[in-house]
Amino acid sequence: MLFLAEPVTPFDWQRLVWTGEQTPLFALEVAFRCVVTYLMLLAALRITGRRSVKQLSLFELSILIGLGSIAGDTMFYSEVPISHAAIVFGVVMGMYWLFNYLTEVSPKFSDWMEGKEILLLEHGHLHWDTFHRQSLTQKELFGALRQQQVEHLGQLKAVYSEATGEMSVFFYEDSDVCPGLSIIPAELARAQEVITTAGPHACTTCGNVAELQPRPSFACPVCREARWLPACTARRIT
Repeated sequence: MLFLAEPVTPFDWQRLVWTGEQTPLFALEVAFRCVVTYLMLLAALRITGRRSVKQLSLFELSILIGLGSIAGDTMFYSEVPISHAAIVFGVVMGMYWLFNYLTEVSPKFSDWMEGKEILLLEHGHLHWDTFHRQSLTQKELFGALRQQQVEHLGQLKAVYSEATGEMSVFFYEDSDVCPGLSIIPAELARAQEVITTAGPHACTTCGNVAELQPRPSFACPVCREARWLPACTARRIT
């Protein structure tokens, strides 16, 4: 009585299997709650973006979250009957099978649910219209590229964001490297609006490279920002 507000009879089979407070029709409500919650969970994971998925599919992640809760509640909450948990497990696994089947037979459904690869960068500069709509910041992208020993965007032929949340990076040959935006933090901190020297300059927002003459300010024709760095031409050292 020190820890419990009401005494609980151990191995009360009526409480374990089905409480007398609900009618058998309540089983349908449990199944309905399960369907609605599962769909809400998938929608939330889809909206928050692929970065949260990584090595797990949306289905696998939703299974872990959805079933983890009901499994834990059934283990130690006396008011949660085992039959309720069995219904939840059955419905969730059924929806898991159904959604996996739909992704296999319908490429459109698979693309909508799990997403598809997105071209973020090509020929040394960002695809700005696509990139700024993603749940990915420039800081995160540049950090991931630095882990691939990328010094500037001109070393890159293309960068894809895969459906798994990982990035695929394709490099130019050394002979094909073009001027690009340096992604070294110390260099990025030196960006300024005033163009002091003539030559190729890279926009620090979208990576667009333009041949500029000394001038007080110049708005990038791609993103309309006005902070520039002299373009880097270093080759990639592996």
